[in-house]
Amino acid sequence: MLGTGEWSSGTAHARSAKSSVRLPSDPFTLGIASGDPRGDGVVLWTRLAPEPLDPDGRGGMPPVPVRVEYEIATDERFRRLVRRGTVTATPELAHSVHPEISGLLPDRVYFYRFRAGGHLSPTGRTRTTPLPGSDPRGLTFAFASCQAWQDGFYTAYEHMAAEDLDLVVHLGDYLYEYGVKTNKRGVTTDPSLHTETTDLARYRLQYGLYKSEAPLRQAHANFPWIMTFDDHEVENNWAGDIPEKGQDPGPFRARRAAAFQALYEHAPLRRPQLPQGPDVRMYRRLPYGRLADFTMLDTRQYRDDQACGDTVTANCPERFDPKRTLLGAVQRDWVLKGFRRSPARWQVLGNQAPLGQTDQDPGPGTSVWTDPWDGYVAERNRLLAEADATGVRNLVVITGDRHQNYAWDLKRDYADPDAPTVGAEFVGTSITSGGDGADLTEEGRKFLAANPHMKFFNGQRGYVRVHVDRDRWRTDFRVVPYVTRPGAPVSTRASVMVEDGVPGVQV
Repeated sequence: MLGTGEWSSGTAHARSAKSSVRLPSDPFTLGIASGDPRGDGVVLWTRLAPEPLDPDGRGGMPPVPVRVEYEIATDERFRRLVRRGTVTATPELAHSVHPEISGLLPDRVYFYRFRAGGHLSPTGRTRTTPLPGSDPRGLTFAFASCQAWQDGFYTAYEHMAAEDLDLVVHLGDYLYEYGVKTNKRGVTTDPSLHTETTDLARYRLQYGLYKSEAPLRQAHANFPWIMTFDDHEVENNWAGDIPEKGQDPGPFRARRAAAFQALYEHAPLRRPQLPQGPDVRMYRRLPYGRLADFTMLDTRQYRDDQACGDTVTANCPERFDPKRTLLGAVQRDWVLKGFRRSPARWQVLGNQAPLGQTDQDPGPGTSVWTDPWDGYVAERNRLLAEADATGVRNLVVITGDRHQNYAWDLKRDYADPDAPTVGAEFVGTSITSGGDGADLTEEGRKFLAANPHMKFFNGQRGYVRVHVDRDRWRTDFRVVPYVTRPGAPVSTRASVMVEDGVPGVQV
């Protein structure tokens, strides 16, 4: 039976849109996407932008609402339609649409497409999840982060798009706020991209640049994505209302509002993730039957400022202060309550900056960065202690940010050599950020010597593929040898396991 999905947040009813608008060129230059899959549906996304790099940030669209049609079918040729509907693309949201589709069957593949302005979009493939009370046999997904356009080609996404995945998790730094002039791709960009992103029009241009990459668009089209942000979607190392350089929080909140709106305009996010000025609710939980819960964190919006000047330090008592928070009280209590209530076999935390300790001193001292959880030790210890005390069966944290691959044990207290292992963390490298990278760097040798809980290090580019079933979790570190020129092959650098009921990493 054909039906109509929900209307996009903040838009007028589709019947009031100008369905007769004819667009002179393809408006689907930024691709299509689906996200936040559930047992009965997904959210779809596209943005109409025939000229996505127009300096005014409007994407070459007229300043009027435009009707967008969508279709969902069980086959690629759309002979077996199950949903058809219309939504309105408005100038206020850069002509983006986010129809939330419900009433689909669980654990099924569907195909979707859009029509607007006399043009037909590419076809996307998505998948619903198993119902919350079901017991699926397995799940295969990938996670990625950190894709600085200027640092290299998105070859890793070409390989990810060819995988057989149920979903993709993106852990932040989808874009970087820096101006893009000189870059490792050997091309000169338009002057409109040379300045740093600070306002809405400029953030829209940055998304337009990043989404100009066909491999990224294909990875979006092939799988539903679960997304969050880290710092660079706004500004490097921001903390709550405090910008990196300590400027007046008033202008920074305006910048944050622009950044969050642009993120929503370019991501397959549901209505609860529609920003309200400089605030957005990004932490959320998505079940995959009783097999796994994805608990997506927001480690930027509610945190205290970084301890001891946001630096590397060996002497910083402030980072142990029990009053300091990375999550904020409300989000932290929500996470802990989820530990107690969830029936899932695997608790998966989607986390932005490494939770485990990253000591940089192979000697008796401890030297750490204060931007990640090492700057918020008491809250980290409470989180891990609660997971242990409430009987979380398998705690696995997936993390971005670091531009390196790690596999390590999560310890209840890193200051106690005899502290029990309570979980595992897998830190995934960047898609491009940092350039080509290397397998085992000098920094990697130092980390392995200084951190006995670290079982694996790699400094190449790529993504992480995960297969999890009732008995074990397998992490495959998928790497490419270079990104500063196209065409790199992909290989699995290492595969690391977590056994059901056995905390920590099995190498």
